[in-house]
Amino acid sequence: MRPTPHKTLAATALAVAALAAALLPATPAAAAPPTLPVAAACTPTQVVSNGGFESGTSPWSQSSTGIITNRTGQTAHGGTSFAWLDGTGGTHTDTLSQSVTIPSGCSAATLTFWLHIDTAETTSSTAYDKMTAKIGSTTLATYSNLNKNTGYVQKSFDVSSFAGQTVTVAFTGTEDSSLQTSFVLDDIALDTSGGTTPPPDSTRTPAAPSYTVNLTSNTSGTVWNGHESATFTNASSTALSEVYLRLWDNYHGTCSAMPITVSNVTGGTAGSLSVGCTALQISLPTPLAQGQSTTIGFDLGITVPSGADRFGHDGAFSFIGNALPVLAVKDAAGWHLDPYTNNGESFYSLAADFKVTLDHPSTLLVPATGTSVDTPGSSGRTVTTATASKVRDFAWGAGPFTKISGTSTAGTPINIYSVSGITSSDAQSMLSTAKTAVDAHAARFGAYPYGELDAVIDNNYWFGGMEYPGFVLDLVSTTALTHEIGHQWWYGIVGDDEYNSPWLDEAFTDYSTDLALGKTGTSCWSSVSWASTAEKITNSMAYWDAHSSRYSTVVYGYGKCALHDLRRVLGDTAMAKLLKDYATSHWYGVSTTAEFKAAAQAATTTDLTSFWTTHRIDG
Repeated sequence: MRPTPHKTLAATALAVAALAAALLPATPAAAAPPTLPVAAACTPTQVVSNGGFESGTSPWSQSSTGIITNRTGQTAHGGTSFAWLDGTGGTHTDTLSQSVTIPSGCSAATLTFWLHIDTAETTSSTAYDKMTAKIGSTTLATYSNLNKNTGYVQKSFDVSSFAGQTVTVAFTGTEDSSLQTSFVLDDIALDTSGGTTPPPDSTRTPAAPSYTVNLTSNTSGTVWNGHESATFTNASSTALSEVYLRLWDNYHGTCSAMPITVSNVTGGTAGSLSVGCTALQISLPTPLAQGQSTTIGFDLGITVPSGADRFGHDGAFSFIGNALPVLAVKDAAGWHLDPYTNNGESFYSLAADFKVTLDHPSTLLVPATGTSVDTPGSSGRTVTTATASKVRDFAWGAGPFTKISGTSTAGTPINIYSVSGITSSDAQSMLSTAKTAVDAHAARFGAYPYGELDAVIDNNYWFGGMEYPGFVLDLVSTTALTHEIGHQWWYGIVGDDEYNSPWLDEAFTDYSTDLALGKTGTSCWSSVSWASTAEKITNSMAYWDAHSSRYSTVVYGYGKCALHDLRRVLGDTAMAKLLKDYATSHWYGVSTTAEFKAAAQAATTTDLTSFWTTHRIDG
């Protein structure tokens, strides 16, 4: 999604110019890249001992007894024990350390820990009490009373440059003469891997979802009713006793008048709705063990509200994004039941297969995610069957669109669907832009894998543009359409937790857009001006919803400038290889900030620690 001020969009259609063919690399991308094997010389391992402090104090060294504890006043992140540094309210220093050996042959090593900070300090500007995290002589981060939080937050650092060394991991907390600050640590780990493909992912579940949907519309395409089923596998070693369906578009209504309704659940028992009626708990009849699969089904009703929105209708034209219930993700942090954000995206889902059958009046065209086939239905109706493999969501439109089609140089079929009011010349310009953009992104990051690509064009969208797999909503804008097509790689193919790590798709997509448009980002970092010490490129949507005026500036603008700066550190060739290899190794997977930082560090002999700090990229 590319946020743009509403008044600007309502007033003017942006000028369009077809991208120059010279921006494209000469050779189109090959077939979708295969998953690369883990480097044979590296056996993934975790080298910190007793990181959860549940086995006493060994082999940790503590500056005084009682740092590793289970006493009242603080709680553990997991288990019963934790490390409590400071919290005395007087001049005091605590140190906790452990010597670890990071094996050679592993190109990726990541140190993680969970940290809770509470304080009696009342200042919002002065760091009186501090805790540093170090490995060897390198300071990874410094935290203070200004970083207080209500619960634990996981911290992650790339320490790949220490491969083959024995080093000390150390935490030092210091307090001044008054007002306590407690730094509480738990579940410390240092994981190593080959750095090309992450080890098999048993942390994210339900895995390998497959959705089958059959819906029938009213005469205008604004109401759809039918049935959906979801088959999935438990990838986790922990038995799965429940799942959650995300009914995202209930944000656009109320709990007493929900646009998305689910009823007659089979394969489980429907529980309560939560998170503004956007999350529905389904209890499974028996716990699902690791590797086992099951299916749930339910009747589904969708009512599209008025408005040119990613879920809404602009007169006769309906845009139906995030309307199909999808399974929430459970990972190492638990169930992700984040709220809907209208400022950006909340959508964290795993790659899935969809078969969606849409029965609608023949007067309506129905662009959709995946490859569509139309067959005659009952009198005056058409059945559109759309199939899509390894996509994170499914979206469609319905209306009397004007359609034009073409094929990119590399062979991707492109369809442009325009609402009334879009001129034929603007539609042709968007077709040209889409052809050029999809090939430019594919040449850099890997071949576009989703068959056809549909773009629905309406200059009334208040949000600028919105991405779905194989399906985008956009204004008449070369930049915006190139951006939304870039999302096919950064969010679509390489997934991420869009609520907690929005920079991983938006900054990467804006950087990719710059490359496709021939922009080098020269000196763009020089205009950076932070609004506060808490402002970071890697902040979550919870932060940006509270600071919405800064979201686009920091996540899009500063984020892409940071990637331009990284390219200047690594060099153009190394940066291009990094992103191509990174996309390949996370193809249909999930990216994290820690994994990207590890991959970037592995691509250079330059220590990037200060780079991440300067650019405020945490994780």
